[in-house]
Amino acid sequence: MYKAFNIAGSALLLAGCAATQPSSIIPQKLNPAANESMTLIVPAKGVQIYECRASKGQPGAYEWAFVAPEAELFDTTGKPIGKHYAGPHWEAADGSKVVAKLIERADAPQVSAIPWLLLGAKSVGPEGAFSRVTSIQRVNTVGGVAPKAGCSQDNAGTPARIPYTADYYFFTAK
Repeated sequence: MYKAFNIAGSALLLAGCAATQPSSIIPQKLNPAANESMTLIVPAKGVQIYECRASKGQPGAYEWAFVAPEAELFDTTGKPIGKHYAGPHWEAADGSKVVAKLIERADAPQVSAIPWLLLGAKSVGPEGAFSRVTSIQRVNTVGGVAPKAGCSQDNAGTPARIPYTADYYFFTAK
């Protein structure tokens, strides 16, 4: 299903891309630990899935609740290298995968985009391209925000699949 992932080639591409990344626009609170360095830039394209549900905070009200991401992951040349899904998990074509937990978040520069994040990651799969990832930044987001309307008792349980793109910066311990 996914093509093989060439680590050496991606590392060379990353070296060229990292030099052009405007790190000054990433909020400082989203910086990974000082003992980590960026090893991969992983563009993603997919959907953020929401479901119309009864509001927990307002009896009788309904709201769009986040369910999960569903996206394809690419290398910096545009070749598919894996997938991103509920957990949240990032899984490489070689079977290596990580699960992550939110550390920090910041509003995206675009109001219509999902927030930028810093996530702590741990390997939950075999050795491979993603197994040494310790932190992930989600930046450069476009779209993915929950619908503003259309959620009521009449359509409770209805899903909404909202397109998004993002760049995931993968970090490993130095």
